[in-house]
Formats: sequence, C-alpha cells, structure tokens
Amino acid sequence: MFALNFNNTLMHIFYGKVALIAYLKTIKTANSTIGFVPTMGALHQGHLALMQRSIKENDDTVVSIFVNPTQFNNPEDLEKYPRTLEEDVKKMRNLSDKIILYAPSVEDIYEGHTVSQDFDFDGLENQMEGKFRPGHFNGVGTIVKRLFEIVTPTNAYFGEKDFQQLQIVKKMVEKNHMPVHVVGCPIFREDNQLAMSSRNERLTSEERKKASIIYKTLTQAQEIFAKESPEATIEFVQNAFKDNEMFELEYFVIADESTLLPIDHKSKDKKYRAFIAVFVNSIRLIDTISLN
Repeated sequence: MFALNFNNTLMHIFYGKVALIAYLKTIKTANSTIGFVPTMGALHQGHLALMQRSIKENDDTVVSIFVNPTQFNNPEDLEKYPRTLEEDVKKMRNLSDKIILYAPSVEDIYEGHTVSQDFDFDGLENQMEGKFRPGHFNGVGTIVKRLFEIVTPTNAYFGEKDFQQLQIVKKMVEKNHMPVHVVGCPIFREDNQLAMSSRNERLTSEERKKASIIYKTLTQAQEIFAKESPEATIEFVQNAFKDNEMFELEYFVIADESTLLPIDHKSKDKKYRAFIAVFVNSIRLIDTISLN
C-alpha cells in the first residue's frame, strides 16, 4: 500500500490485493457499506460521476483501474488502450481524498494464469457485443467476479453506455449468489452528445466533432420507432451511415431490454432499447438509447 500526497491531500493506493484486503478489514464494520467503481482508467467525467454517486451513497469507496487483457479480442485495441494512471490519480484526488484506489498488475489479478472463466449468462452474452467480440463477456465476467471477491463491495456502479455489460454483470451476480447490489447509472455525454468513453481520446478533433452523428442518429431512430416498425427504423439507421466515408456501421440492433434478443415487432408491455457500434478508422465506439 502506498499513500500518495498531492498538495497535502492523502490518498490510499494499493497495487496488491493482499494489502487492499487487509486494509478494508480495518475499516469495515457490521453496518458500514463499501461502494465500488471498476474502471480501466483514462478517466472521464462519466467515471467521476459514478464515483461521486458511490461516495454519496456509501461509507467508503473503492475504485479499481485495471486494463483487463482477457476481455480484448483485438490485440491492437489492448495495446493502444490509453493508460494514464498519474492523470487518473489527480482527477480522483480533486474529486475526493476518501477514495481508495486499487491499481493491480495482471499478475496480481491472474496469478500467472491469464485466461477467462467460462460463463453462462442465459444467452445475454450471445447478442450485439458478444457476436462481434468472441470471448469478450467471459473476460468481463472473470474480472468483475474477481474484483468483487477482492473488494467485497455492498454496491457496485456501472454506466449504462455499456448496457449489455450491465445486464451481464447483474446476471453474473445473480447466478453466483454474490451479495452485491449492481447499480446502473446514466450515460454522460460530451457537448456534442457523443457518449463519453476512454476511447474518445484516440479520436482526432475532427473525428470527435463529427461523431455527434451517432447520438443524432439514435434520437432520430427513437422518433421513427415510435411511429413505424423495427424494420423501418433499422433501415433508416443503415442508410444514415451508408455513404459516410468517416464512419462504418458495425451493427444497429433493436432488442428487448430484459433478454437483449432482437425484435421484429413491437408489444405494448415490453421495454425496448437500441444498440449501435460504429468504427472511426480502427476506433470502435458504442452507444445505446431507450426506445420507450
């Protein structure tokens, strides 16, 4: 454990799970709560909002920064994923001196066996991201389960931008009988409504500006879906990206919010959500919007 002092603000930082677990035992009481925000670093305002909520709702807050290799099916994406620990620490320090940071190595997490556990998420893993990123959700389930076992949080906070991931984490908690309340939090957006993501840092200023097309198209799809069929909505989105040289549509799916299964017709008693993935050069951006 290290205590780093920036401008007289003390912050507890742990690089190993043994020291973190020992420290958490000293601050836990029978009635205290621990909030947990797992991240891969390159922190933005969306991450900080999750931390703010955790601080507000819990006695103590743990944040993890770990770029998890087992959830990347693209080695180039893993290699280029931004790693900005020093800047991340400054942002958290400016937010609160009460945050406990866990920034482990791959060895500390996987102990020399860097492979994913196989999970059954009742089919949630086979849609959208699961179709286009084989093994991704086994990697997500593996790291989140491991982090939950280390931190033993009362509440864990995830952004709804990765809505499929949020549903899968809830399913993992349910099927493994883990005593963690998983909290979904609203998407934070940049001024042009691009969903905040650590990957946005890899965009050029022009790409970042023009990426407003993603959310603009989603809101237009929301309006069309209210009046027309799922098929007509999907066709509209596909046409919106058809002749766009900067952006390549990987998928646009309208799904049942609970099962994540694609739909071909609407029912009044169902909740629906649109999911989109777009490439800007080799940078992959995702977003989502409720259609109800």
